[in-house]
Amino acid sequence: MSEVTIKRALLSVSDKSGLVDLGKSLAARGVELLSTGGTAKALRDAGLTVKDVSEHTGFPEMMDGRVKTLHPTIHGGLLAVRDNPEHAAAMAEHSIGAIDLVVVNLYPFEATVAKGAERDEVIENIDIGGPSMVRSAAKNHEYVTIVTDPADYADLLAELESTNGATSLAFRRLMAARAFAATATYDSMISQWFAFADQQQMFPETLAVIGKRVEELRYGENPHQKAALYVPRGPFGKGIAQAEQIQGKELSYNNYNDADAAFELAAEFRGQAPAVVIVKHANPCGVAQASNLLDAWQGALACDDVSAFGGIVATNVPLDGPTANAICEIFTEVVIAPAADDAAKEAFARKKNLRLLLTGDLPDPRRGGLMVKPITGGLLVQSRDNGVVSLDDLKVVTKRQPTEQELKDCLFAWTVARHVKSNAIVYAKDGVTAGIGAGQMNRRDSSRIAAMKAAEAAEKFGWAQSRTMGSAVASDAFFPFADGLLAAVEAGATCVIQPGGSIRDEDVIAAADEAGLAMVFTGMRHFRH
Repeated sequence: MSEVTIKRALLSVSDKSGLVDLGKSLAARGVELLSTGGTAKALRDAGLTVKDVSEHTGFPEMMDGRVKTLHPTIHGGLLAVRDNPEHAAAMAEHSIGAIDLVVVNLYPFEATVAKGAERDEVIENIDIGGPSMVRSAAKNHEYVTIVTDPADYADLLAELESTNGATSLAFRRLMAARAFAATATYDSMISQWFAFADQQQMFPETLAVIGKRVEELRYGENPHQKAALYVPRGPFGKGIAQAEQIQGKELSYNNYNDADAAFELAAEFRGQAPAVVIVKHANPCGVAQASNLLDAWQGALACDDVSAFGGIVATNVPLDGPTANAICEIFTEVVIAPAADDAAKEAFARKKNLRLLLTGDLPDPRRGGLMVKPITGGLLVQSRDNGVVSLDDLKVVTKRQPTEQELKDCLFAWTVARHVKSNAIVYAKDGVTAGIGAGQMNRRDSSRIAAMKAAEAAEKFGWAQSRTMGSAVASDAFFPFADGLLAAVEAGATCVIQPGGSIRDEDVIAAADEAGLAMVFTGMRHFRH
């Protein structure tokens, strides 16, 4: 059947926003209202006539409200196939009245967990009757309309207005699809809580992953691909997906991917001196820290101003006017910062296509969590790379000891290298990247490419020498051969930071000693693919 006139509605909601207006609109159409507990009280307080579910079923609520709608009179009224003679006979024999509309939203399980409630309270906020009614109504959507989200009340009322108090099959199908998504999401959050919080499992036997679509994107990595942005349901860290877009055209798939790479690296400098990160194709092409943001921008840009064209810029502190004006001197796709002052916003406003994203804060770079990567036929899941190396973790393996400044430069280069695609080589000096080599099939080529970029910058800006001279160089994984290290020597690096662990470590250490380098091992690598 196509249109079903709404004669009886069952309303039982945790979120009561919009409830009274909905109830009044239904009552004005002569719809009988069934309800429970607090929902019934809210409707009665608004002057509406409401029939308690217990009166409808002839059975009282019991067990602190755990059992109230789990009754054949309710589910028979929801599940009956109206034009099936046997179903109709059963309804008549047992005095089961049809329920045409169900408006239900579920106990606030997510909010209860988020506020840090004790286990008993969390368990009590696992809804049983609500999901049962939702699923019954959604399964029987040929005859029953189910609404689970207050945001859909307006659409429901518009549907009733356009069809003279009825709903169309197309509308009921749409609401049923949303209803099953709602119960799937709800069960997923409960599953995650039991697995991660209650049972302390990192990799549960079944991983329930649910996301809500925020928007469909213009296309994916390439124009022939489709794409959309989803955000997870349940606890998660806020990031680019939750940023406020102040201006500019909509973000593309690649914009989101690159912006996230820039934002994650900027977060490494949370609470530190002003830092600027420039990213192109998900790889840093310039990073710098300074006493002020403008100097940090100029230092980062000088590392590779060619790659910076059309790039993504992220900062760890609020943007100011002078820095914004300087950024606007080159074509920039996206700028991300915790905040921006009025002068910065005014400067960016002159670049209509530039996207300005304000995040309000930076995430904790050491936070936990899981990362999921699809492969053909499966998912790879791993914990976030939140490992950290401090000065106390460094092991000097060469005859020459590094200076205090060299150690500082090593840690800065190491911080950047962990965000560069492997094989990664990063030269840095005085809090500024001098050259970055990313994603090469061997480490020697990454060393040479990074040095080449630094040499090009020196020539372009008229410096007396490349900034790799006297720099520290970081390698995200061990040098398997001495050739990669010797390429760094050729570039003028004086100190090396690397994980160590190669069967040829002694050869590499000997080469460093012969060249007069200082070298430290971290014992931790940071591959990024």
